[in-house]
Formats: sequence, C-alpha cells, structure tokens
Amino acid sequence: MKKILVLNGPNLNLLGVREKSIYGSQDFLSYFEELKTRFSTVQLEYFQSNSEGKLIDKIHEVGFAYDGIVMNAGAYTHTSIAIGDAIAAVQTPVIEVHISNVHQREEFRHHSFLAKNCKGVICGFGLDSYRLGIEALLVL
Repeated sequence: MKKILVLNGPNLNLLGVREKSIYGSQDFLSYFEELKTRFSTVQLEYFQSNSEGKLIDKIHEVGFAYDGIVMNAGAYTHTSIAIGDAIAAVQTPVIEVHISNVHQREEFRHHSFLAKNCKGVICGFGLDSYRLGIEALLVL
C-alpha cells in the first residue's frame, strides 16, 4: 500500500473559517476524511503546523520512507528557502499545491521557493488541488 503524507503549513488549520471567499467554507479535516474514503487503497496521513521548523522536521521524517508528499506550505512557499532545501534533500517526491490560484493574487505570491524541488505544482482548484496532487503521485 502506498503511503502519502498531506502536509499543510501556516494558517491552513483555519480553513472553513478564514477568508472564505478565497479558501472556501469547508474545514480541512472533513475534506481529509473524504480523501481517505476516495483513496481507500492508499495510506494517507495528515500533518499541519504553523511552524517552519516542524514542517522541515516532518519532511525529514518521511522523506526517505513514504511514496509521496502533497504539500501546501501556505505563505512559507514564498519565503522559505529552508523548506525548499528540505524538499531537495529527501528522496520522496513532493507535489506543491495551493487552494487559490496564487498567480491571480498579490505579486509576492507569484514566486515559489519550493517549486524547483517539487515534481509538480497544482494551484487554483480549491481543495481539489489536494486530490489532484495525490492522483499525480500515484502515477509517478
């Protein structure tokens, strides 16, 4: 059975409550339950942290053992060289995902420090970006 980690960064614990016009009204934990049902033949795990260091620790922890990581690093996408380096340092493929289309938003969101070390980037499909990320990992 394939093992995939869904890894969320800062403020994504507030999905369903924060900025609903951008991120929608569904909370992530209920969506994650839908993902587990949809991908019942995959061992899906979930981790969220508002701390850059904890995200890096989790990448190191699973980066040589899991079949993939679907990561929404939130604002760290646009600021964290360290998370980009952590992705480059491990063997597990990472798909970068975003709920909103970051290219339609503020200019600082147009650059990712993670993308060059990821197998792919998916953005703008709402929570379905995570589903698409999992599907991409399953065909790698």
